Amino acid sequence: MITPVSLLNPEAFLSPLAIDEAVYRALDEDLGRAGDITSIATIPEATPARARMIARQAGVIAGLPLAVATFQKLSPDIKIDAHIRDGAQIAAGTHVLKISGPARAVLSGERTALNFVGRLSGIATLTSDYVRHTAGTNLRICCTRKTTPGLRALEKYAVRCGGGFNHRFGLDDAILIKDNHIAVAGGVRPVLERARAHTGHLVKIEIEVDTLAQLREVLDTGLADVVLLDNMDIATLTEAVTLARGRVVLEASGGVTQTSIAMIAATGVDYVSSGALTHSASNFDVALDIEA
Repeated sequence: MITPVSLLNPEAFLSPLAIDEAVYRALDEDLGRAGDITSIATIPEATPARARMIARQAGVIAGLPLAVATFQKLSPDIKIDAHIRDGAQIAAGTHVLKISGPARAVLSGERTALNFVGRLSGIATLTSDYVRHTAGTNLRICCTRKTTPGLRALEKYAVRCGGGFNHRFGLDDAILIKDNHIAVAGGVRPVLERARAHTGHLVKIEIEVDTLAQLREVLDTGLADVVLLDNMDIATLTEAVTLARGRVVLEASGGVTQTSIAMIAATGVDYVSSGALTHSASNFDVALDIEA
């Protein structure tokens, strides 16, 4: 029997609890107070159906565990067959799932299942394209916290399916000092001294700079683990790498595109973070076709 967990990408983690929570919330949103009144009105209860979920474009698939969970929660009699897992590179026309069971359940779960697969496959596919442009370098492309409220765990999982990496998941798992923190705290050295005095030995400290002068100031303190180089052009990024000489991990961010990512990678920075991976990914074209 196909289970949601069996279709997870083995190179990425997504909690079964997160899957259940997201599916319950989405089904509740769609079924409302009266259920699928169209299917109830037009389809006799005992009617069976068979359907195929088909990718209408090439890309990287993600979200299959959520689609499976959607159908299985609507009926214990749903049967699903799958020959691929999340993270697979697929061609247009690939049959990603075969579903059979009560027609009402299949039709009621159709849009929710497609929404999950379309959204997450779009993120995975876009991430894969960014990663492709960094081939031959040691650069890692990361997502940010610019995610859909309530869907962060799912969207960051999709980034991993596409070959990318995750930045922090929330405000509680790493210190990232931004320009506004520096302004309120009174400067680079004061804010880093306070952060270092407060932080446990397992928590990294990253600070954002937007000039080489600020980078020099950070390096002089010796208190940061990572420096985020914000909205710097290629020449400035290259100079920053030379200036740092491996003393800190360098992350570039701001205005990163599929056109610029290769040039950024060539500068020698260690990481690039891009909110576009999650907030600007196009929906992946996937459909559910009922077999006559």
